[in-house]
Amino acid sequence: MPHYYSKEQPSELRPFEITINVKNVSFKIISGSGVFSKKKLDKGTEVLLKGMVMEDGWSALDLGCGTGVVGIYVKKIFPKTNITLSDVNQRAVYLTKQNLNKNNVEGKTIISDGFEKIKDSFDAILLNPPQVAGKDVCFKLIEDSFEHLSKNGLLELVARHNKGGQTLSKKMNSVFGNVKDAAKGSGYRIYISQKKN
Repeated sequence: MPHYYSKEQPSELRPFEITINVKNVSFKIISGSGVFSKKKLDKGTEVLLKGMVMEDGWSALDLGCGTGVVGIYVKKIFPKTNITLSDVNQRAVYLTKQNLNKNNVEGKTIISDGFEKIKDSFDAILLNPPQVAGKDVCFKLIEDSFEHLSKNGLLELVARHNKGGQTLSKKMNSVFGNVKDAAKGSGYRIYISQKKN
């Protein structure tokens, strides 16, 4: 049974349009079956978008980009940001490319299982981890994020605090030597770790 974190989706793609509204930003994207949170913006991503730490001109990675919502939002708020959007799901990356074009947003897209095909380093990595894929998958994403951050770069991860978030937060602390809660809402928290060496 394929999941949204599977490489290939056997279901027929029947695209449809949804509207994303966060703060004062509104834009439309194309979605479809076989991708994460296909019918609306999920609560975790909404918390991440409202509370993320970002500066214009940074290089950022939308890791596990789904339909590209996070990357597009970042570019709309911080137009000088250099954004890379990656996902293991080929359909998700296909839709992301369409959505970048639809919103006149520039971004680099990569089909990659975690960091398998990602060579660059970033000032910020934004991650809503696939917790249903299991703890080991999420832990590896945290460990590999450390290697792909520039000095003082930030891993910004959103999760339900009482449904695995605490465990992921502890893992971030063990890998980075620091972690803090940046924002919370709807049971979710953003955990941020900084690469200090």
